[in-house]
Amino acid sequence: MNREPLQHNRFIVPASITGLSLIIAMAILAFTWSGVKSESQTINVTGSAKRTINSDLGILRISLNTEEESKSLTFKNLKAQIPSLIQYLEAKGFPKNKVTYQVIQIYPNYFYNETGQQTGVRSYTGTQTLEVSSSDVNLIKETSLDAVALVEKGLNVSISPPEYYYTKLSSIKIDIQADAAKDAMVRGKRIAEATGRKLGVLTNARMGVLQITPENSNLTSDYGVNDVSSIRKEITAVINANFLIK
Repeated sequence: MNREPLQHNRFIVPASITGLSLIIAMAILAFTWSGVKSESQTINVTGSAKRTINSDLGILRISLNTEEESKSLTFKNLKAQIPSLIQYLEAKGFPKNKVTYQVIQIYPNYFYNETGQQTGVRSYTGTQTLEVSSSDVNLIKETSLDAVALVEKGLNVSISPPEYYYTKLSSIKIDIQADAAKDAMVRGKRIAEATGRKLGVLTNARMGVLQITPENSNLTSDYGVNDVSSIRKEITAVINANFLIK
């Protein structure tokens, strides 16, 4: 009669121990997870840097145009205008051997009937573009503004907007990206300190595309802006960085 209660107690004791062990294990796991979570907390910040640059290369394109009854006359008229344009460019300081000739383009202009069908060639339009470049970007600008005077000489010209480039971009690209990274670190440090934390190591960084815009412009693009319309430009670098916080 006394053996059954003893057998029953042998099963009760191990079950209690198992339950207590489970509670302790869960508590340890929760504490460990809390510590890991705290240690792996990160902060995401965006840093930027900007510099002003002056273009050191200018390109100007001037096109001669004509419209004649035949291809041969179109070609002949274009060739006849070239010496006057070359003379003008030389007077501005561009040597003849530095002038680049683009391919002559000649295309027909058609007659059309009431239904919109072509009924024959009316005339031919021809274009010959000459290009000059210089490190004197102000000379390029001056020439582009003054070139309309060629009309007074009987030339049929069209002047494309001059293009201005900065040829030493690669030499400052790394420096300005480094400045953007420093700015991200300063921003992250201030945010961490404001919340009673300390900034840890950099865990990840992604550099955005460079934005080269006219001075005092707010133009941006996901693919980057590469302005060629202005002499003075601003180059902006942006970096998105993640830091551990302690």
